[in-house]
Amino acid sequence: MRDETSTPVSLPEIIAHFSEDYFHFGNVVNTPTLSDQQATVIWDLLSLKGGSSVLELGCGYGRISNRLAEKGARVAGLDISPALLKKAEADAAERGLNVEYVLGDMRSLPWRDQFEAAFLWYTTFGYFDDADNERVLREAASSLRKGGRLLIDHANRFAFLRHETPFYVWQHNDDLRIDIVSNDVLSDRRNIERIFVRDGYVRRTHLSFRQYGFSEFVRMLRSAGFVTIEAYGPDGGAFTSDSSSLVVVAHK
Repeated sequence: MRDETSTPVSLPEIIAHFSEDYFHFGNVVNTPTLSDQQATVIWDLLSLKGGSSVLELGCGYGRISNRLAEKGARVAGLDISPALLKKAEADAAERGLNVEYVLGDMRSLPWRDQFEAAFLWYTTFGYFDDADNERVLREAASSLRKGGRLLIDHANRFAFLRHETPFYVWQHNDDLRIDIVSNDVLSDRRNIERIFVRDGYVRRTHLSFRQYGFSEFVRMLRSAGFVTIEAYGPDGGAFTSDSSSLVVVAHK
């Protein structure tokens, strides 16, 4: 029997999950040094240069978008969370950057034929059912100019199943974030029950995302209009079954 928590999440659930609580633990889960390294990997894999136009879907609080802007790219970021977008805008202002942040749904983008590159980082792909996930890819393709590149960073389900840890705990001062994770092998979805213990309160959120393999990405991306699709590991090297994530780069 399939667990009812393995169904696609709703927009209110996504917004509740990516809240100010999520931001509070941001630098603990993804340290500034790690974020610097990841921004460099994205820059290199997308062949960006000064003046390149790039779109981040699911940009969150701007930890990657703002770093790419510092490197000289012209960046736009879209996210469904008002709380995280405010953090992204504040960080961009503090760094003296001009980044276009837009509140919106990645299944319906306001741009057409505008960007040289786009990306979804830190498993921001797969929240919806298969039809809507593929719609995200078609919208991303439509936002790109001819010859544009799309990068998707996605959790490697093979490594998850082999090295599954039932829970993760992060601490920031006296506050705790606890992630209880499970895999539904019938729906190929990974479920995250998150508990925040902060300022004397306990808050819980739920998130679920579909886990895709490379052959599935090839099928979906070609259907969306991409011509060549490549696989990399999280550091830009070769992808293996032990890689923590699969990084897909597709060319339109």
